[in-house]
Amino acid sequence: MALSDDLRKLADRANEAEDRAAAAREKARTDIEADREAARAAGEEEAKALRETAEDAKRDVSDRWHAVQRSWDEAVSAAREDIANRKAEHDLHKAQRRADRAEDDAKFAIDFAYSAIGEAEYAVLDATLARKEADELSEGAGATS
Repeated sequence: MALSDDLRKLADRANEAEDRAAAAREKARTDIEADREAARAAGEEEAKALRETAEDAKRDVSDRWHAVQRSWDEAVSAAREDIANRKAEHDLHKAQRRADRAEDDAKFAIDFAYSAIGEAEYAVLDATLARKEADELSEGAGATS
């Protein structure tokens, strides 16, 4: 799959998330809870697959991306633990504060993903440029042989 196809896949996934978030406003609480749990499970599977891919390609992927993966895993784990701990809060004031924090967390996650897309774009362009340079050198080496 070409890197541009991977970017399209990323954009499609962002559109799906946007559509689900918009649809959630009209759903019953139990339906939203079920959707949230399904999204959590899917996210865990995607993170697991990413970790496995990163492990398999450890020699090919720079150390900084491994550090980002570890940091992301830790942040997601802490956020999910915090969500689980906050479920016990019941009074209105605490529920409102929890909703505010959850919205802030969602906003940060969106901002983080937005930034990650920018990094992905840079990485794709860098990879494309590196491939073009390698191809040019290969062509030049073939002409002098």
